[in-house]
Amino acid sequence: MFDNTHAHITTWAIAIILFITAVLLHKAGNKKATKIVQMILRVFYLLIIATGITLFARHSSFDPALYGVKFLFGVIVIAMMEMVLIRLKLDKKTGVFWSILIISFVITFYLGAKLPLNWNWFA
Repeated sequence: MFDNTHAHITTWAIAIILFITAVLLHKAGNKKATKIVQMILRVFYLLIIATGITLFARHSSFDPALYGVKFLFGVIVIAMMEMVLIRLKLDKKTGVFWSILIISFVITFYLGAKLPLNWNWFA
């Protein structure tokens, strides 16, 4: 099951959809639905980390440094997603966190596509 990236990609794709949904629900003023979606999103954070650790443990021997950097930036993406949602809830500025989130996501996605378990986008 974890010889490929399907479970990992599925979990982060769903997490991105849930994150966008939570942001839109917050903007619409629906606090109860936002809280429910955020709780489900937190479960997906755990699934992303679990599938990521499994892939890291099985395949980091290909290029341990790049897999480690990708793992670090993946954790930063999750942290920034949570920080954006928390700061939105507290009505605080989120600009810096959005910037870090987008930059970290681009780096993580690039490294994920560049490493050996990729789709050969950057071969």
